[in-house]
Amino acid sequence: MSVSLKTARQQQILQAIRNDRQVTVARLSERFSVSEVTVRRDLSELEEAGTLRRVHGGAVLVEQAASEPPVVQRLHEHEALKNAIGRAAAALVRDGDTLFLGSGSTTAYVARYLTDHKDLTVITNALTVAYELALAGGVTVVVTGGVMRISELSLIGHLTEAAVRELHVDKVIIGMRAISSVEGMTHDYLPEVMTDRAILQMAENLVVVADHTKLGKVGPVFVAPTERIRTLVTDSVADGKYLDELKALGIQIVVAKC
Repeated sequence: MSVSLKTARQQQILQAIRNDRQVTVARLSERFSVSEVTVRRDLSELEEAGTLRRVHGGAVLVEQAASEPPVVQRLHEHEALKNAIGRAAAALVRDGDTLFLGSGSTTAYVARYLTDHKDLTVITNALTVAYELALAGGVTVVVTGGVMRISELSLIGHLTEAAVRELHVDKVIIGMRAISSVEGMTHDYLPEVMTDRAILQMAENLVVVADHTKLGKVGPVFVAPTERIRTLVTDSVADGKYLDELKALGIQIVVAKC
């Protein structure tokens, strides 16, 4: 088989998986009149290139997470969904809790629903979260030090990591750039990853808030295994099949209703 024919076949395989989101070895073998061994070799090469993920009997699409706009812009995107997620996540917080609330647009919505809580301590590295809680009488706000990431209005780096390592909380509530049942939680900004990893050590009870656009996506930098999540709060637009994959990992799923 010439290289050009092989390349053309692999491009058609990619197009098929983009259309159907998954393919089987048997159907590809029949479609291209080649052996299943040849198809498996094609799939292995495409997996190495990061364009798909091999599964038993075939392959599924790997969607790369697109670059995000600044947080002040994202606050106004999918507002109804993020508002619902924020309300549902805040319902998991009890009066008297001590929690870490991370940066991002969705966590700012969580903060808005914490203002009526009593005897609550919120530690955060997000200026957006601190702003939302600034006038909440029953909430003590602790802001970590660190270097400001302007686009996120968040504090990251060595000073932030040193601060959070000194603290323990009842639960951590964070957003995540991309979540894959196989590839784990991933990010697209390397300098923030070490800060995220330090934050995850603050509590076993990890709540991740993420709308449907973050699910099934993969970013370039690994943060932690998906199994590290105890509870995922997402919206009702999320793909039910993908949520079932996460449930199979032992993750509690809360679907926020708009």
